[in-house]
Formats: sequence, structure tokens, C-alpha cells
Amino acid sequence: MTTNEFDQIFPIGPANDAYAQYFTGQSYNALLTDGPVPVSNITFEPCCRNNWHIHHGTNGGGDQILMCTAGSGWYQAAGEEPVSMVPGTVIRVPAGTARWHGAKADSWFSHVAFITPGDNVSNEWLGPVTDEEYDRLLASEKGNNA
Repeated sequence: MTTNEFDQIFPIGPANDAYAQYFTGQSYNALLTDGPVPVSNITFEPCCRNNWHIHHGTNGGGDQILMCTAGSGWYQAAGEEPVSMVPGTVIRVPAGTARWHGAKADSWFSHVAFITPGDNVSNEWLGPVTDEEYDRLLASEKGNNA
């Protein structure tokens, strides 16, 4: 499947080269609106995922909202079980939460993402999700579907 064959309601956008160092695999970034609350559609090819990361902020800022719009992916906060994301899944991630998100092995995945405005909003990139961590999700999903 190519980006032209991945059916979704928002544009896929160009390759996410500016953040490629923080992703395993290829992602795409389409800025949907700019301003005080930029909103982006992030698209992940199968198996693509971002590194563990933390959004920081104070006075209400730094929470991230993820809304799956197409395909199927994973969201996981540190120390918690992974959450399967399908179209319609919405996750609010409180500021200060270490997490990652990305596509499942057999599916493209898109989510709309934005950060709540506030003070001292920043992003801290951590290490990659290892192949071993990711492969455990795949094995677990196959076990649940058996």
C-alpha cells in the first residue's frame, strides 16, 4: 500500500523529515491549522512509531490530545498497558507523561494531534521503542486473536 492508497479524511502531508530522528520507520505530517493551537495529522506507515517522549507544560499546557482518524495503531504510557487505537479512539495524555504511539505492524495509522496551550510548553524526546518492546505487542495481539 502507498500513501495514495491509504484512505483517510485528512491529507497525509509530506514526509516528516524534521522529526525523522525521533521515529522508527516513515511518518508524514500535515499541518491542518496553525496559530496558538496547531493541529496536525500525523500518518505512520506500518510498524512506524515515535520514540518515547514527554510533553511538558504548566497552567493547563502540555496535555496532548490524540484522535485516531484512520487505520490502526498503538498508544502506550510508561508503566501502563498499550491501548489499541482505531478510528474514533481519543486519548488525552496529561503533561509530564512518558509515552509513545505508532502504527500496528499490519496497518497504516493516522491520528490528529494537538497540545493544549499554557506556559512552559516543551517536548522532551527519549529513547526509541525497541524492536523487542514492539514485537511483544505484536505477539500479544496475535495471542488475543487466536
